[in-house]
Amino acid sequence: MNQVLNKNIFFVKEHVKFFKAANSFDIFDPETRQIVLECREENLGIFTKMFRFTSYKRMTPFNMEVKMPGGERILTVRRGVSFFLSDVEVLDEKDTLIGKFKQKFFSIGGKFEVQDANDQPLCMLRGKWTSWDFKFVANDGKEFATVTKKWSGLGKEMFTTADNYILQISSEVPADNPLRKLILAAVMCIDLVLKE
Repeated sequence: MNQVLNKNIFFVKEHVKFFKAANSFDIFDPETRQIVLECREENLGIFTKMFRFTSYKRMTPFNMEVKMPGGERILTVRRGVSFFLSDVEVLDEKDTLIGKFKQKFFSIGGKFEVQDANDQPLCMLRGKWTSWDFKFVANDGKEFATVTKKWSGLGKEMFTTADNYILQISSEVPADNPLRKLILAAVMCIDLVLKE
């Protein structure tokens, strides 16, 4: 697994553009303020681009690639057309399925079951409908990670717009654990599925 995924804090900054069809993000190390990952939605089909400018935007498919700044792909987060609930797949750098996010029915604020490649549940991703706060929680209540727009640490003055957020992974999630890839991929899932 790429060593950048063993960091515990990431700053995610969405590229804000007028009339954008494709989504893109940069992921920073908040301590060094250096871009450590780039997330781009490339190769969108013409019909997907057209529907992105309509009220059907939330139903459109996506294929987000997470790469190192040099271009080495480490993850792909993808979904087909979604009419009601989203099923999102996460693939590694070799296009091998490593996990899925299954959106739960009637979840206020957003709720996904995080599964491994064999459909075995690993944890839940839960959100609050009153804010942009999400938690990765195991069945026993142990918290693996949080995603929030509240940032009061190093670099606050650099990162202040509403399109930015922080992913903080618990130090209890071991280095090189595949769950780290799924947690990072889920940040894209939150934005593309729930917050568009």
